[in-house]
Amino acid sequence: MIRTITLTLAAAFTLSACASAPVEDVSSNPADAGPPPELIGLAASNQDISTARIRPEDGCYWYEHRGRVETTLLPVLTPSGQRICLPAQT
Repeated sequence: MIRTITLTLAAAFTLSACASAPVEDVSSNPADAGPPPELIGLAASNQDISTARIRPEDGCYWYEHRGRVETTLLPVLTPSGQRICLPAQT
């Protein structure tokens, strides 16, 4: 009996640490604006650029990849695998 209760409490404690991390809101574009036309022409076709936004930290476009378990920000890439970024401001 005590063993069952101990195992149940240990399992509940272990699983309570499994919480999904929220996706950081780093949008610099209004949500209803959509991706700019030049981004549509540059991005590889296997990306959901409808959620693309520029991260101020690096000046590059990132999009939300919605996986089965979590949503992750990934860089928007060209078909050749290059990141799509704004020109550096001087």
